[in-house]
Amino acid sequence: MDKILHGTSKSLRGAMSVPGDKSISHRAVMLGALSNGETHVTDFLNGADCLSTIGCFRAMGVPIEISDDEKEVTVHGVGLHGLKAPEEILDCGNSGTTTRLISGILAAQIFSSELTGDASIQKRPMKRIMTPLRLMGADITSRYDNDCAPLIIKGQPLHGIRYESPVASAQVKSSILFAGLYADSETTVIEPSLSRDHSERMLRALGAEVSTKKLSDGRAEITIQPANQLNAFSETLSIPGDISSAAYFITAALIVPGSDLLIRNVGINETRAGILDVYRAMGGDIELVNERLSGMEEVADLHVKYSQLHGTEIGGALIPRLIDELPVVMVAALAAEGPTVIKDAQELKVKESNRIKVMADGFRAIGLSALETDDGMILDGYGEDLSAAIRSGVVDSLKDHRIAMTFAVLSLLAGQDATGRPIEITLRDADCTRISYPSFYEDLYLTLR
Repeated sequence: MDKILHGTSKSLRGAMSVPGDKSISHRAVMLGALSNGETHVTDFLNGADCLSTIGCFRAMGVPIEISDDEKEVTVHGVGLHGLKAPEEILDCGNSGTTTRLISGILAAQIFSSELTGDASIQKRPMKRIMTPLRLMGADITSRYDNDCAPLIIKGQPLHGIRYESPVASAQVKSSILFAGLYADSETTVIEPSLSRDHSERMLRALGAEVSTKKLSDGRAEITIQPANQLNAFSETLSIPGDISSAAYFITAALIVPGSDLLIRNVGINETRAGILDVYRAMGGDIELVNERLSGMEEVADLHVKYSQLHGTEIGGALIPRLIDELPVVMVAALAAEGPTVIKDAQELKVKESNRIKVMADGFRAIGLSALETDDGMILDGYGEDLSAAIRSGVVDSLKDHRIAMTFAVLSLLAGQDATGRPIEITLRDADCTRISYPSFYEDLYLTLR
């Protein structure tokens, strides 16, 4: 479904909440399924990606109940060795997290299985998990021999490895750690820098022995011991708001004049909060209120006010801490004074779309300048002139939820053309936001006052 977007004369004001964290929601289902006992989850993200994870584990015999409002989930764990062979191909939908993480689990089962997904998933690189899993003894192949899904996995006994990952990727790391639960000796993953650590936190909480060490050169070493069992959470797991979803509202409040917005109950895990560091470096007025620990995760309310931003440089170890937020950070860079350089972000090319190219194409489609590079983008900020620079045009999201939400934020600044008519931005496949944030447009417009 396409959507025509216009600018606004209003500001973002009041208080709001965003849906539960997508990464944690996925892992709660996966590890809850492998635990002994019931896992009760509240504030579960009912987006299409997380529902794909539920569908896959139901297909392997795990009873999973979802409340009528789809925010509470109960997983009846079957234990590490209780999964059953699926009768059909497992459909991961658009979810790279489902595809990569579940592969590590399936590699150690006593049955064979096949994973597939939508057109986007069938183009995303899976060699990054296939290589380490094969080193552990896994029998995992690409049906079309292109290192992409569909993947055929024949369960095998696994052994521990010491693997140096070329990328800081939580999906790669988690796939290996999940396989390491079943290995015959300890398994270690070394990352160029520490990626988001939700898997490690949850594994420890369920009784697995996992250690993390930061090396002197900035790399991170994560080791897991083989496990006999995982024990379900004794208390209900409350999932914090997803900082990746909050990012759109943080950005909008910073760049739309007059905005003053409180975003409640947002996860501020250090491995995910890079966007807060970047925006503060750009002069953003963001205050953490009521900081607290919720279960395994740090949480706070974010008080964000309109700010006059200035350009900055983003790269290195910051990138894994805000990789999913970089598209909307590019919008903030356009609203800032001076240049912003984003580098070391090659990983953007292998997301749901090539986000470097798609963002640059989208900017140019509505009259804005952007210089894409091999590993990022250079943006010369327009400052207060951004509204006047935006032109009517058509932006193709390529069904990438983060691209769609990013251009919805940018559209808030659209002004009028020379004849006084409102600028119109036509957003192709705008409804792809249901993948991670089903109520995004409703929530965005409700904050405008």
